[in-house]
Amino acid sequence: MTRFIHLTDLHLSHPELSDPGLHSDTPGTLRRVVEIINAMQPAPDFVVASGDLTNHGDLRSYQLVQQILAKLTVPAVLALGNHDRRPAFHQVFSGTPGEQPYDHDVALGGLHVITLDTAVPGRVGGGLEDDQFTFLTEALARHPDLPKLLVAHHPPRTDPDGLPWGSLDAESSERLSGILAGQPVIGILSGHIHINQVNHWHGIPIVVSNGQHSTVDLLERKDLRIVEGTGFAICTWRPTGLSVSFVPLSPAAQEITVIDQARLRAFS
Repeated sequence: MTRFIHLTDLHLSHPELSDPGLHSDTPGTLRRVVEIINAMQPAPDFVVASGDLTNHGDLRSYQLVQQILAKLTVPAVLALGNHDRRPAFHQVFSGTPGEQPYDHDVALGGLHVITLDTAVPGRVGGGLEDDQFTFLTEALARHPDLPKLLVAHHPPRTDPDGLPWGSLDAESSERLSGILAGQPVIGILSGHIHINQVNHWHGIPIVVSNGQHSTVDLLERKDLRIVEGTGFAICTWRPTGLSVSFVPLSPAAQEITVIDQARLRAFS
């Protein structure tokens, strides 16, 4: 069994920037999440943050992301999204500025985690380049004994009639499905659309969490109504499949009652 945490859409801005585009206290939310994760018993095997680490991709905000995440007591896997900027990210996290996509893979907790940078400079929607498909093909051949977990900020396109900026473009989605066909992929972790959602795409579960910034009113079908709401997901992989539980952080839930452990056990 492997237990991991899915964070997404951190949207951090350094407080001194006075960012008018922030909908909530994202640095405070991330600090709280780190405290929650560090207090978990048993501890998760790792944490995934699937993109939009900052709100504007500036150097100081990445430094703040690094400072807060450094307090995690478990490994963290980072991805980039459309709000991120590669030069500043690379300067903070690797010490070398660059425009190259941040694609990488690592074995953690009995899983092979493969991360794709789906950001397309100047666009809200996502895409993948030829070199990235080459990287993915080569990565899938590594650790052949381990199940694969993909991380991509933009989820593959599952609805041909959906808003095109809400996912990978159609061509990238089709190529991705072809490469993943027959591979032992247990799931894809994504963000971008600020809702909790699970889709099954060619037999692969796509897990989207609403993130650390805000969420979307799913009952408003005409306009995009942004409302208060943050959270993360606790994911557990077993040989029988992937389980996901979404954990709301805000707005604060009002306690109704508490059933103690002894009574819970007596129910059975």
